[in-house]
Amino acid sequence: MPIECFQVDASDNVATMLQDVETGAEIDVLGGVSRKTVRAAQTVRAGHKVTLCAISEGEPIVKYGFQIGAATHAIAEGEWVHLHNCRSLYDARSSHLDVDTGSRTETHYA
Repeated sequence: MPIECFQVDASDNVATMLQDVETGAEIDVLGGVSRKTVRAAQTVRAGHKVTLCAISEGEPIVKYGFQIGAATHAIAEGEWVHLHNCRSLYDARSSHLDVDTGSRTETHYA
């Protein structure tokens, strides 16, 4: 069974994983492109974004045909895009959230 992700708009440089993918696996891109595959540069969980091309530091992260953020450092094709490498243009707090849990890093839970 192929591993797939979905690109909403043809101008998007990220797509949403439809299932978990492991490092090195080939991913079929559905949606906005005619026919494309990318190789997973790392494990990416279902529902998370994966890059469809290399993105340089400061370049826009585009999803839904709109810029949703900017790369905080260079991101290779097939990498996971999340809080650790993308700065939101809409919520400054999101850059300070825990990558795994999404909780605030300045709040400590017992």
